[in-house]
Formats: sequence, structure tokens, C-alpha cells
Amino acid sequence: MLLLGCIKEVTDYELAISLPNGLSGFVPVTQISDAYSKLLTKHVAQGELLEELNSLPDIFSPGTLVRCIVTSIEKSDNGRRSVKLSIDPKKVNKGLNSTALAAGMLLSGSVLSVEDHGYLIDIGVTGTHAFLPHQKAKNYIKAVKKGADLKIGQNLNCLIVEVKNEGRVVCLSIDRSEVAASVASERQNWALSNLLPGLVVKARVQKVASHGMKLTFLSYFTGIVDFMHMDPEKSMSYSPDQVVKACVLSVHPTSRAVRLTLRPPFLHPGGAPRQLPAQRMGVVLEEATVKAFYEQFGAVFELDDGTLAFARLKHLSKTRKSFKPGAFKEGCKHKCRIIDYSLMDEMCIVSLKHQIIEARFLQYQDIHTGDVVQGKVVSLKPIGMQVKVADGIRGLVPSLHLSDVILKQPEKKYSIGDEVKCRVLECNPGGKKLILTLKKSLIQSKLPVLSNYEDAKPGLITHGFVVCAREFGCIVKFYNDVKGLVPKNELGSEPISCPDKVFYEGQVLKVMVLKCEPQQERLLLSFRLSGKPGPEDKWKCTPKEKQEVKYQIGEIVDVKILKKKDNGLEVSILEDEDNVVAWIPMLHLSDFVATSKLLWHHLQEGDVLPRVMYLSDKGEHIILSRKSAVISAVQEEQVVRSFSEIQPGMLLTGYVRNVMPFGVFVEFPFGVTGLAPKVSMSDKFVTDTKDHFVVGQTVIAKVMSIDEEKQRVLLNLKVSECSSGDSAAESFALLNQYFKELKEIRDLLRRGEPSICELVPGKRVHLVVQDVREDGSALFSDSSATGLTVTATRYHLGDKNIAPGEKRKAFVLHVDALTSDVYVSLREELLKQRPKRVSRRS
Repeated sequence: MLLLGCIKEVTDYELAISLPNGLSGFVPVTQISDAYSKLLTKHVAQGELLEELNSLPDIFSPGTLVRCIVTSIEKSDNGRRSVKLSIDPKKVNKGLNSTALAAGMLLSGSVLSVEDHGYLIDIGVTGTHAFLPHQKAKNYIKAVKKGADLKIGQNLNCLIVEVKNEGRVVCLSIDRSEVAASVASERQNWALSNLLPGLVVKARVQKVASHGMKLTFLSYFTGIVDFMHMDPEKSMSYSPDQVVKACVLSVHPTSRAVRLTLRPPFLHPGGAPRQLPAQRMGVVLEEATVKAFYEQFGAVFELDDGTLAFARLKHLSKTRKSFKPGAFKEGCKHKCRIIDYSLMDEMCIVSLKHQIIEARFLQYQDIHTGDVVQGKVVSLKPIGMQVKVADGIRGLVPSLHLSDVILKQPEKKYSIGDEVKCRVLECNPGGKKLILTLKKSLIQSKLPVLSNYEDAKPGLITHGFVVCAREFGCIVKFYNDVKGLVPKNELGSEPISCPDKVFYEGQVLKVMVLKCEPQQERLLLSFRLSGKPGPEDKWKCTPKEKQEVKYQIGEIVDVKILKKKDNGLEVSILEDEDNVVAWIPMLHLSDFVATSKLLWHHLQEGDVLPRVMYLSDKGEHIILSRKSAVISAVQEEQVVRSFSEIQPGMLLTGYVRNVMPFGVFVEFPFGVTGLAPKVSMSDKFVTDTKDHFVVGQTVIAKVMSIDEEKQRVLLNLKVSECSSGDSAAESFALLNQYFKELKEIRDLLRRGEPSICELVPGKRVHLVVQDVREDGSALFSDSSATGLTVTATRYHLGDKNIAPGEKRKAFVLHVDALTSDVYVSLREELLKQRPKRVSRRS
């Protein structure tokens, strides 16, 4: 059976596929394509990673529509059925032959190889060679953001542009606009034996019923649209003989049953169904209104936001005997919980079962590191114990974590079916990985949970477990694989000559953080909790540190640059009799990251910087900042001085400390740090966090929630959420500061590179052609542009033929002060423009 599916999840070994009518299936890594399977076989045989072999997450993205064929239906031990699928074009397109191919056809293809002028595509048709030119793949590659080229095994929705030599050679396109406009027609000679899901057709309504409707299309085909696939906005207005646009959902070759959808996102090939906002999954709704009830299927509900949801019969009551059909008349209201989302039906799946509504966990995303959970022992293996936390959620307790001491025979303590209390050490929802511990000292600990390096502040005391004891000291692990070193001199108040004789693997101990470097993931710890320095203590107080105490956070000082280093400036604080040395990180020279780099580049040793703020003391240096927005926030008391002052709803000014795949860590003055998860980073959909934020960027964050026990702060960085009300005034203030700093840079430039200061965008200059490059661009020189690279692209040369040595009039487009590059144009329409003057009144 052929089906149109939508990729729901991508792991290294399989694709989870959403299928029509709330069903789901999976595509194993061996069912992608012939070319991909050959690379896998070669990789296994050679035992080393091949350059041309990419992982499934590098090739596929959730939300992509794919054509699938059912290869088998397997039944698990607990009675659940799983649908095994393939997207291999040889199986999906097996009904096609070379003589049936025609221009305008839409079919599945997979990248076979990368050539000089394009790609060879496997479309699964014997005796046919398919070629995709680079030009026809360009805008698709840009849109999917999976690299500069298509990858072997990548599944494509291909449009046949040209058929040559009776179908032995075909030319393809995956251009998004061309694919989206394609409509299957009679002249393409589609037959039931080769009809493919995903084809968009013009159909005529034959019959309308309560459960759906019957359509005719492509002259002699008949298909069914069930109630879940009518256009929600038109479901009551369909009538016989009405012409509609439809998309083929599934084709059953033996029963000749064809199912279609009228939902708008499927009516343009290459489109994608609507996603459910992450925060809606698992939500309990007090009142969902029954819209329709179908005795053999279930009920359709209208939710609080006006969207529709479906509940299968088994989810309408606790048991079949307790089910009462009368309770599901149109207009009746019920309490329910969103348990899933069918991408192919664009509909939430809900349950009315009490035990599901009250369940603490529904999916891996609901579980957080440090949570204490109840579970049931499923199996005991040499690597550890498998525990069932909830339906569909299982975790592993490694053998090291079965008890506070190492168990040689765990089967004597635990039996299958036992209820156990665990604590979450690590949870990776993407990989469905859950690591638990049964160590009572960790489960009962009231100390803060250390689950990331950003939270490891000097002086923090928490519980950890020893994973290694050697002559140099102990390596201690915490949650989320965070680990640190306890050096030999920090193992105790008395010297310990043989740590491996005193400490054992798995031992839970209290430790204190001495120092942490989050970006390098380095953590220095101590077992001596008193804080009294030992004889070999590298972290003892020095006279310099005592001097630093006299400065308070927020204090404004003037400084002189002593030394420029790669990542900042070493400065001395003026008017200080002790000549205290401080540090300004490069990214703290300005609120604007690009401006910070420019300032660093043009500042020199001996320069004086006024109005710099004392930010913090990291032990080795006093840290200073020139970030105007951060300084204003401190001076106006728009800050929190400790965790206890934080309240949900606060707007705080800070700067990005770290950008991780799961979110952004933001630090505020006085050392408070918070996390903005991926879903709360931007008003736009975030694929890669690094596309939206960079380390050092000044941000305004809204406090969403706080966890006092774990000392965690969750933030929101969406622009729509972080405006204080007078957004226009804020924008003008930022813009004013930006231009003020640009003027400062220009003044610095006049000192070292006066020629670049004379060149401003919009200025007309006379230049001499120095060289004409192979790509059509040109290099220029002039006495006023000494030491600068002046370039005009081929487009900006217009229709002029130029040669080296000629003098030309040019229009300055852009000046890059960091690289000393100047971009100009010779186009007449720019040169003829009269400069516009902006009056102060406007």
C-alpha cells in the first residue's frame, strides 16, 4: 500500500512517520535508497566513517512530506502493532516504467551521486537515467538549509521537465515554485497501477455523506475523502458536481481504494502541514465541545482555541463497558488531554481517560533532569536495569547506580515488576534517552542540581558521584554528564597519598565548586567544604583580590589600555593609587557585537576609555563593561542582585553567555544566569539556535518562571514578549547609541587610516581601473583610497566595458572598516541620483 506521510522525528537509525487517520509508522535506515544502503554496507565493512555518508538528521527534517510504501506490519510482545515503511524510489515507484514517463509528472527520487553540473537521481525506473541540473536545485537547497549540496540518499519530490530517447533519459526539477504549481492531468496517462500519493488533481464531487464524500478525478478514477480530510472551513458547503482541488493520500493496489484530502496545506506539492506549538502537547482542557460522533471511529471535538481534535473510541472512556454514547451528542462538553498530534490530519489527538489526564508524564519532553520519578522494573541486564516510567517512556539505571554501593548480584535485591523510586540523571527527548539513578543519597539530596556548567558558580555545594580515582585526584560526575576534577590537594584537610585506596567508583560525596570555565567545560572542585585554603591552595586570596573588594558592581571608572589581547583589553583603573589591573572582554566593548570587534581593532595601547562599569570579579581579574544598555539598567536599578529578587514577568537586560542547541544562556549583572529554551528564543521558528543569537549579544529577557529548589530561571527572548511598552523610544535610544559608537570608531580611524574616513556610502569618487577579474568584477585604485581594496561586482559595472588604466566615476555603496574593503557601483541610475537632505524637523 502506498501512502503520503510526514516526517515526525529523525534519529540516527530511523524516521518516525505520521500517516493519515492518526496512524504512524517508521522507516529503518536500511530503507532509504539503494545508494544509501550501499554506503552503509561499505561503512560497516571498512569500520570507518565515509565522507559521503551523512546521518539521517543531516539529510531529513521533521515536517517534510514523503511517499512511503508499507513493507510489513509487526506485532510487539505487548500487542501493539508497528507499521514498517520504505521510501526507496525502487519500491515506491515500482508501478512506473520508462514508457509511462511524461513531462509534468511528479514522483519521488533519491540522490544517487553528485556530478559537476548537477545530480544523478534514482527514480526507481529500470532503464531510465534521471538528471537534476544545479540550476533546478538551487532554491530548494537554500530553503532546506542542509548544506551547500544535496546529499546521497536525500529524498526529493521531483518534477519531470523533459523526457528523451523514449524515457531512457529524463531531466528533473525540484524548484519549489515549479513543484508547487504542478497538477496531475489526463495527458500524463496515470493508471491505478502507478498512481502515486502526493499528486494534486482537479476532482468533481460525486456524493456527499456524513462520514465524508466520493470524488471522481483524472476522467475515470474514483476516490474517497473521509471526514478528517475535508477542508474545515468548507466542510458544510460541499455539493454534488462541485469541482475541487484534492491531493492523493493513499493508494491500495489490490482493493483499488484511493483516498484523498482537501486540506489546504496538501494542495500545493512540496508544502508542509501545520505543526502543533510545543507548549500545547500534554495540555489538559477543562471543556472540549463535541462537534461530531462516529460510532465506529470516535469523536471530533472543538478545543479552546477553535481547532479540532479527535479521540478514538478506546480513549473516550476507561473501559468499553463504561462507555456511554449518549454523552457524546453534539454540544456536550468533556475534560480531555492532548496526547499527540497527527501531522497528516492537522489535528490534535486527545484522550478522556482519567488516568491519562492525571498522568505526570506523557512524553520524554515532560521529564527534566533532577526529577524524582516512580517506575516499574521491566528487565535486569548486565549493563543495568530497565525501568518503565510511563506508557512509552522507559529509562535505564546503569549498574553503577543500582545502589549507593556496587551490587554484585542485583537480581537478589530487585525483581521484575517491583515499584522503584528513581532520580533523573540525564534526559534527551530527541534520542529518547533517559538515564536514572537509584542511589538514595542522590534521590534524597536537597542540595541544588548541577546539570550544566553555567550553573557551577564558585562556592556552590552539591552532591556528585565519583567515576574515577587516580594519583592526580578524583573525577566527579553530576547530572547531564557534567563532570569536574577534584585535584589531589583538595581531596581532604589532610594529605591523601593514594586516592584510589580512599575513594571508590560510584561513591556519592558533597563537593564545592572552586572554579568553572563553561565554554571549555572545565570544572575545578573540592571535597573540603569549609572554604579554608590548604597549604597548596592555588585559589588563596592575594593582595590584589583584597584591593578589588573596594569596587562595587555598577561603579563607573575611567581606564587606560595597557595591553591588547585576542579576546579583550587589559586595562588599569585611573585615579587608583594601587594601579589595579582589570579586564574588558572584547564583546563588552559595546552592546553591538560587530561594533565591539571594530572598536577592539582600532583601539591602541595607551588609549583612555571613559565611563566603564565595574561588572564582576571572576577571581583572576576585575571584569569591566562598556555595554551602554547594561550600564543604564544597573544605574536605573532595573536589575536583580540575587536569585531571591527574581519575579516572573520581570524584564531584565543582560548578555548572551552561551548558545546551545537546546537554548540560550543569558547572564545578568550581579551574576544571575537564566536559560531561554529553543521554543522561547524567537517569534520565528528556530531550526538552529546559532542562526538567532551569538555570544556577547546584549538582550532584553522576560522572566517566565523560577525554580527556587533548583535555582533555575526560565526566560523568554521573543521580541513580542520583551517590549516594555514604549518600543519606539527604546529603538531610537539604541539607534542613537549605535551612531554615537560609529562616530567614535570614525574618530579612531582618522588617527590611523584617514583615507577610509573620507569614503562614506553615497559619495561619488573618481577611480582608476586596476584589474578586471574572471568573474566580471573589477578592482580600482586611487590616491584617496591608499591601503583599501575597492571593488565593483559584475552587476554594479552595469553595461560598461572597462579596461585597466581607465578613469571612472563611481558611487560608494559600503565601507567595511574591519577588513578595509570598499564596494562601489558604476551604474548610471545611482550616479545620476541627487543626494537627499534630511532636515532636522523631519
